[in-house]
Amino acid sequence: MRQRSLVILTSILTTGALTLTACGSRDDSGDGGGDSGDTTLTIGVDAPLSGENSTTGLGIQYGVQIAVDDANKNNLVPGVKFKVKALDDKAQPATGQSNATALVGDKNVVGVVGPLNSGVAQTMQQVFESANMVEISPSNTNPTLTLGKDWQTNKQRPYKTYFRTATTDELQGTFAAEYAYNDLKKKKAFVVDDKQTYGAGLASIFNEQFKGLGGAIAGTDHVNTGDKDFASLVTKIKTSGADLLYYGGQYDESALITKQLKDAGVKIPLFGGDGMYATTYIETAGAAAEGDLVTSVGVPVDTLAGAKAFVAEYKAKGYKGDYGAYGGYSYDAATAIIKAVGAVKAANDDKLPDTNDLRAKVVDAVQKSDFEGITGKVSFDEYGDTGNKQLTVYQVVKGAWKSVHTGTAGS
Repeated sequence: MRQRSLVILTSILTTGALTLTACGSRDDSGDGGGDSGDTTLTIGVDAPLSGENSTTGLGIQYGVQIAVDDANKNNLVPGVKFKVKALDDKAQPATGQSNATALVGDKNVVGVVGPLNSGVAQTMQQVFESANMVEISPSNTNPTLTLGKDWQTNKQRPYKTYFRTATTDELQGTFAAEYAYNDLKKKKAFVVDDKQTYGAGLASIFNEQFKGLGGAIAGTDHVNTGDKDFASLVTKIKTSGADLLYYGGQYDESALITKQLKDAGVKIPLFGGDGMYATTYIETAGAAAEGDLVTSVGVPVDTLAGAKAFVAEYKAKGYKGDYGAYGGYSYDAATAIIKAVGAVKAANDDKLPDTNDLRAKVVDAVQKSDFEGITGKVSFDEYGDTGNKQLTVYQVVKGAWKSVHTGTAGS
């Protein structure tokens, strides 16, 4: 998913030209959980760790932390220990770009998991590309990030260093439209978005796919992030005769929209994407959320046998945030980077190359990923997109998200 605001990248950064010679630090103090003499490498994390979107952002941070703890405990890369460096982008593209520069400038950082938001990713990709450092997002779903701006007619990968473990909105929007039309039997949808990269893109795909299936669009509108009063929008939806509201955006605004819509007597479900899939949506909307729906990437992590230990550890540690949306995909993203380090080391006479060489070789090794993660098989196609195309529809039932349908678009 995800984005808060679109900032156009106006200059090409030259962070790749930084002179970095050391490949890691000696961990004599036990920092990161390593034995004395082990080399310590850092996995960077960028996500909103405070403010809006922090519920899902913290799930990313702690998903990575558990992956690092497990790798260290199981000695996944002999002679190498890992630690986490998490930076808060506050869902702001400019902050994300600054964080990317800071992570690249840290000679011990070998790869980064994040960001949460697609709009933030747009400002970070060139920074990591210039430094030949891998970036794996567990949550970005905008197609342009891997397929280029003309992805609908001419797919071209913009950045070889960018990957994601989340499938794209091309599939998510289609999956939602199919479920709304075929399963919910909705025939007249009102479509709203928050004007951001993620939200507008997802809403546009739903719009086209819903019409293609035979549904009618009762109307369209846009809101601004941070808006609180949606009285005018509610009136438009009420008079349109729509039997479904589809929303492209985050839980911050959509929770208020559904509450104000139901308070006005409009008893139609609000259906959105993974940007809404958080406990905060239900907590904010209260009883008005009942019956609302979202799509999210993959299979419910609580149902996966391979994720059982992960879920138990997350709960036992009392970590904040919500692991349900992206925690498992963050774990697998971090593991892909760690396994790539191991592959590079094994192919280099069991030694780590210097920083620049290590980073570049890790990118190549991540591209060749092929292992069973806690969310399923982890692999990437020629564009850096995940091979896992599974999606799930969740509905609010008795005050909690309940999975009601899992599959793939067009199945």
